Amino acid sequence: MLREYIGPYRKYLGGSVVFNILSVVFNLFSFSMIMPILNMLFGLDDKTYVLIPWSEAASSQDYINNLYYYVAQFTASHGASRTLLVLCLFLVVMTVLKTACYFGAAAVMVPIRTGVVRDLRMKIYDKILALPLGFFSQEKKGDIIARMSGDVQEVENSITGSLDMLIKNPILIAGYFAALIWISWEMTLFVLVFAPLMLWVMGKIGRKLKAQSLEAQALWSDTMSQVEETLGGLRVVKAFLAEKLMSGRFGRITEAMRRKNTRVAVRQASAHPVSECLGTILIAVVLWFGGMLILGDNAPIDAPTFIFFLVILYSVIQPIKDLSKAAYNIPKGMASMERIDRILDAGNPLTEPAHPLPLDRFEDAIRFRGVSFCYEAGGKQVLRDIDLEIGKGKTVAIVGASGAGKTTLVDLIPRFYDVSAGAVTIDGKDIREVAVSDLRSLMGNVNQDPILFNDTILNNIAFGSAGATRAQVEEAAKIANAHEFILEKEEGYDTNVGDRGVKLSGGQRQRISIARAILKNPPILILDEATAALDTESERLVQEALDRLMSSRTTIAIAHRLSTIRNADEIVVLDEGRIVERGRHEELLALGGHYRKLYDMQAF
Repeated sequence: MLREYIGPYRKYLGGSVVFNILSVVFNLFSFSMIMPILNMLFGLDDKTYVLIPWSEAASSQDYINNLYYYVAQFTASHGASRTLLVLCLFLVVMTVLKTACYFGAAAVMVPIRTGVVRDLRMKIYDKILALPLGFFSQEKKGDIIARMSGDVQEVENSITGSLDMLIKNPILIAGYFAALIWISWEMTLFVLVFAPLMLWVMGKIGRKLKAQSLEAQALWSDTMSQVEETLGGLRVVKAFLAEKLMSGRFGRITEAMRRKNTRVAVRQASAHPVSECLGTILIAVVLWFGGMLILGDNAPIDAPTFIFFLVILYSVIQPIKDLSKAAYNIPKGMASMERIDRILDAGNPLTEPAHPLPLDRFEDAIRFRGVSFCYEAGGKQVLRDIDLEIGKGKTVAIVGASGAGKTTLVDLIPRFYDVSAGAVTIDGKDIREVAVSDLRSLMGNVNQDPILFNDTILNNIAFGSAGATRAQVEEAAKIANAHEFILEKEEGYDTNVGDRGVKLSGGQRQRISIARAILKNPPILILDEATAALDTESERLVQEALDRLMSSRTTIAIAHRLSTIRNADEIVVLDEGRIVERGRHEELLALGGHYRKLYDMQAF
């Protein structure tokens, strides 16, 4: 599953393999010094050795015999003390080389860990940017944040953190077992009888760990969603004295997560004791079996060789332990990877055309032809049989009661959603047949809730307008009635607006949003109740800015306050997803229908 992310870092994997192979070689050489050292210290062997010629058919006993022969010759020439010193120095040198290779193998894996995590986060972020708005209406923001933070962190800790063990330990195990077979294939075969049992126990626990980890990560997402909702609605929580209510909800979620994480942690903590116990049992059984062989009349190996066998066997247990740890960690990380894949594998119904039609300017009209829309296949229709034409340079207002489908209708134009039936065209071209980037480059949006980023005023106005100069930003701010209040700020255009523009008033945020649209200078302007949430003075300033912005542009305005659309070229009245009335302000008042009722309610 992570293969595509690891691919760009293959060279590091190769380096790790080389270093680990060298570490095995140096380690075996260092272990081989144990036998002659033991012989010299304790006088375990009084045999006289004769050099056996080297050949391809030489057995392990032949190599050991020749090792003892050279040690005996050196001892005869230089004395036992000097020979012991040389053997110990050789052991130290081999150990230094071995540990240096261990370090090298671990160091070359660091770029893989950090690189894979960076690439994974970037892919999730890019996917979030690419997914349609409909996806986020069905998902909790806290859950998405949790997957990008906690789940990716878990992948780093559990999977990429185990890559080193997955590469190193199989090499160590293979190398050590090759040495064990070389020393005594009979005893090695006896050892291998117990290996499947160890693997089966570790695999069984690992499968349960994955299932529990998936549940734990889901609870972590619920926790993040609760935090995100609390931060977003803190004013309401305090106003309704709901602190205890929210604390209770959060407490129940965190307690459930604590219980689940406790089970995961306990099961994960069992990895070392289980492998330790199995390893000790294995050593005890081999010690008994090997001892029986040595005590027999025709022992296939001598005591020093048996000790050498036990040393290597004990050394192979640690890689098996580490591999078992990886077997516990990886299922935990795979549970997080599955949650991440739910975002990465999410389908995007807004497909780009293979051969998009050119659309670099707006010349004629926007047309809705028999448009119907529902958010889910087979669901309730939000819009039904919409036929509408918006000519170039015209101002068309969309009005209606809440839930009538006003915002949905407007969202179809920049293709935030695709129509369920019918078509939306610009200059006769179906917007599904043009590139999304070309389509949206023709449009500017000003929403009821102005969206600002935690950045400077300058960067917020210049957002999406690459290459805009400071002079152009200031000119756009002047047109939007924002220049004066910006200069009153201590740092002027370099003032940071805070999270979602919290350091500015509602009217100031809206004027910054209008300045951003002015700087983009789009031929089509979409206004979504841009003055609905403002006080009278702010509304006047914003409306003046909007009037300047709307001049010489095609404007589609969702209107809450009908007084702001008196001069619209056409007013379209929606009711339950249908166009029920259309015309100018005076004409609709004279009809005495839906528009008149809306107008009278506001006048009252």
